[in-house]
Amino acid sequence: MGMHITRKYWWALAPLLLTACNTNSGSGALDSAEQASEALLKNGGNGDEWVAVGYGYDEQRYSPLTQINDKNVGDLGIAWFADLEDARGQEATPVMVDGTLYVSHAWSKVSAWDAATGKPLWSFDPKVAGERAVNACCDVVNRGVAVWGDKLFVATLDGRLIALDRKTGKEIWSEVTVDQDKPYTITGAPRVVRDMVIIGNAGAEFGVRGYASAYDADTGKLRWRFYTAPNPDKKKDGAASDAIFASKGNATWSDKGEWKESGGGGTVWDAIVYDKDLDQIYLGVGNGNPWNHGTRSNGEGDNWFLSSIVALDAKTGAYKWHYQETPAESWDYTATQPIILAEQDVGGKLTKVLYHAPKNGFFFTINRANGKLIDAKPFVDGINWASGYDLATGRPIENPEARFYKTGKPFVAIPGALGAHSWHPMSFNPNTGLVYIPAQQVPQGYLNDMSELDRRKVLGFNVGSSLTETGLPDNPAAYRAAAAASTGRLVAFDPRKGTVAWAVDYPAAWNGGTMTTAGNLVFQGTSTGRFRAYSADSGKTLLDLDMQSGILSGPSTYSIDGTQYVAFMTSKGGAFPLAAGIAGSQSRKTPNIPRLIVMKLGGTAKLPPLPVSTALAWNPPAQIGTAQDIASGKALFGRYCAVCHGGSAIGNGFTPDLRVSATLTNADAWKGVLIDGILQDRGMVSFAKVLTPKDAENLRAYIIERSHWTKANLATDAAPLGR
Repeated sequence: MGMHITRKYWWALAPLLLTACNTNSGSGALDSAEQASEALLKNGGNGDEWVAVGYGYDEQRYSPLTQINDKNVGDLGIAWFADLEDARGQEATPVMVDGTLYVSHAWSKVSAWDAATGKPLWSFDPKVAGERAVNACCDVVNRGVAVWGDKLFVATLDGRLIALDRKTGKEIWSEVTVDQDKPYTITGAPRVVRDMVIIGNAGAEFGVRGYASAYDADTGKLRWRFYTAPNPDKKKDGAASDAIFASKGNATWSDKGEWKESGGGGTVWDAIVYDKDLDQIYLGVGNGNPWNHGTRSNGEGDNWFLSSIVALDAKTGAYKWHYQETPAESWDYTATQPIILAEQDVGGKLTKVLYHAPKNGFFFTINRANGKLIDAKPFVDGINWASGYDLATGRPIENPEARFYKTGKPFVAIPGALGAHSWHPMSFNPNTGLVYIPAQQVPQGYLNDMSELDRRKVLGFNVGSSLTETGLPDNPAAYRAAAAASTGRLVAFDPRKGTVAWAVDYPAAWNGGTMTTAGNLVFQGTSTGRFRAYSADSGKTLLDLDMQSGILSGPSTYSIDGTQYVAFMTSKGGAFPLAAGIAGSQSRKTPNIPRLIVMKLGGTAKLPPLPVSTALAWNPPAQIGTAQDIASGKALFGRYCAVCHGGSAIGNGFTPDLRVSATLTNADAWKGVLIDGILQDRGMVSFAKVLTPKDAENLRAYIIERSHWTKANLATDAAPLGR
């Protein structure tokens, strides 16, 4: 476990400890099990195992298996399935090693099964406190585990990194990786490089300073740390990032601006990739805090390393290069989306490249030896914040109207903050040369004019633009138009040509990750509950099965005793379903069933019948409050509630639909939840730090009004859903 230091003194001593950790050369030679893990991570093996969330170090999510192929995939059926206990988002890619299938699920829990039979082997619950959910921007999800020798690593929502015995699920060590007094979370999967475990964190919307850390795989001791936003005082941290910030990075942040209070954001909440050829680690860095560059950094400087790919020396964490995809980021255009390593002919020379399709809508091909931009082309239609990239400078050619804090005018951006592509895994097939991207179209408006309510608060999002004035007008056509505008697409992108080779349109956004195989197949699930296989070269639909529930995660595939299996998870959850309201209408009625499903050719297992749906009683209580009270409640709802309970209080089916809450009828019961925090163990903490009892009553008035209005005007589209 290493040294035990009380929280009072930890942060004062952190620079000294980090400096000492940077000199640690490791714990010694790898044992045979670790050598086997490293070999599989480097070359992927023959496909029998799926040893990491991205398959191997290159994270191509490509399997060489061919037993299931474009000729017989229509015969795929369920081999076995396992129901999970938490009806929240399930975002992990199943990992299979030595005949055991490992999956992390909601609330950072981990379970293991016999990969061929589905026999449960063990489960681990890190017992994350329910009140931690208030710090999770996008649900209590977890995206996977890392395997190294006889150990398995998982990071938890409350910021711990835990090593488990892979065979028993027993805890070996646990380290707290974040300041527990700040709104950090972790939802991403750790990666193992040599004998180190690398992990980042999340929380930029609430106000934290991002970084990634490397821990000794055997002991949990910190080896190095790289900050991705500057020290608020622009002083040294005793970290691997000190030199680059002192020499260049600090100068890209204004000495004025809210980042000094907020930490600046820039969290590394998902993409961490190891380059085995160049011995580099690539970090995908997130958005700034606040989003608004005018507020964050006084409208000055590019703000390194926000929305960047950062390359580090794997052994020491020292800076090597970075490429900033969205300088002076202002729209939540993160660069945390999955990174793929490949080789491509560039000017007649085989070049080691990095492929990236981030939120901002452009597909980047980057030379991973030096970080130079090779190409940047749109992978979705309608992008309006920039017209393209200047390949000589590597900078976007921006639409001046996009800088809403400069123009003083609202700007409806395509893509919006949910991105043209979010965390959902993409995959690369070296046989076709195509990258398969779960893309989407979800516009968003940005408004610089902030009320006092929009200013920084100790709870809720702090993004530096108006959250209180972003609701739709009371016009049913506007709600239906918003739903129609929020769509998905599977994009097969050709990096060599910079064009879309083929695409499949979906009626809903937030569809699952992709996986591709040598059998000329691409697999993907949809938010409306379909599991599909396409021809990798042409996009022809070859399989389309109803899985009863939405599918967010990326699939994996493996082989045992000559039989190939395909594994994935089902559920609803994540940022879009939480906040979309009726914009998610194409998928919001899909049941939320947390489940692991494993398929094979000729599989005959059947899912149980869906439970009989019982309509919720929708009887709004009598309206309370004045028009002014309701208007106040609307602003408060947009500021604090919409990101979890849906736009206009239209529920999503996995967090409570407040329009039919029993507490609406009773002021004391309502206050008990919002102010007294009687449900904090379920994730609903007290908002007494930011709400008065009168505010709570105004919120109740607004939600009652919304219940009446949506029942009268959107009864079919927005009917309350059971959970």
